Amino acid sequence: MPRLHRAVVLIGLLLLAQSATAEKLRLVADAWPPFTDATLVNGGVATDIVSTALARAGYASDFEQVPWARALLGVGEGRYDVLVNAWFNEERTHIGQFSSEYLLNRIRFLKRKDTPIEYNNLQQLHTYPVAVVRGYAYSPEFDGDIALQKVQVHSFPMAVRMLAADRVKLTLEDEYVARYYLARESPKVRNAVEFLPNPLSENSLHILVSLKHPDHEQIVAGFDREIAAMKADGSYERLLRQHGM
Repeated sequence: MPRLHRAVVLIGLLLLAQSATAEKLRLVADAWPPFTDATLVNGGVATDIVSTALARAGYASDFEQVPWARALLGVGEGRYDVLVNAWFNEERTHIGQFSSEYLLNRIRFLKRKDTPIEYNNLQQLHTYPVAVVRGYAYSPEFDGDIALQKVQVHSFPMAVRMLAADRVKLTLEDEYVARYYLARESPKVRNAVEFLPNPLSENSLHILVSLKHPDHEQIVAGFDREIAAMKADGSYERLLRQHGM
């Protein structure tokens, strides 16, 4: 092959590679194991499901882990294309387009074992300080209840340590996430707290695709299509089992 021809082919291949790299979707999430965490296999079960469905829809992706508030801001500003682990709330529709549900989270309160707190409705909790993670949406009723004494913190581990130290009376989190973190806490923290029996809510988990991305509608449509196909062909269930779910 003549040198000039080889050079043209090489340049063409390099341009194609650069184009493919540039077209990768920038996925983002906070550390929220076992659903999203860069230290887990394929970034955790939610990241694995999302990246697999997007790949089947024709979208390569890269994953970056940042604090929750920065992830949400980055999607709004278009620095990230896809927030992996979003619960629905109306405010977020102004910055991104939600997919259909692809996982379900069961949100439960935790209290100190030596504190006699009962929960059947939120009004019963108005007198108790509750540690909440800054920027999280828990449920429309909880988020909108201005009588609740919400103490904002950076993470669930911080919240549960405050609870064990009796600096707050309650905190809340997805049950799988809470159990993951509690298993890694000291016995002093782990043995001091317990779940309240009644869950606050069951929240559907979605991806949130930045409205700044020109193809956000196509990305969501492709993702939803492939999640349905994965459930039909058994690959969705296999991914859950691989992550111990």
